[in-house]
Amino acid sequence: MRKSFKLDEIDCAVCAGKLEDAIKKLDGVTDAKVNFLTQKLTLEAADETFENVFESVVKLTADIEPDCEIVR
Repeated sequence: MRKSFKLDEIDCAVCAGKLEDAIKKLDGVTDAKVNFLTQKLTLEAADETFENVFESVVKLTADIEPDCEIVR
């Protein structure tokens, strides 16, 4: 399953790159793209584990970019 989410308040392109690299390393993530210009996260994971993977991504985002929020 692939879904896109709006990122609210990601600070810079370097931060977006760090976040993307970290998300790609999470268990269950097939692919991830963080686009600073469009303020968008595209996340790909297996259908049956998508919600658990998404929760991990939200927690990781809060750790790396405390001001950034993933909007569903």
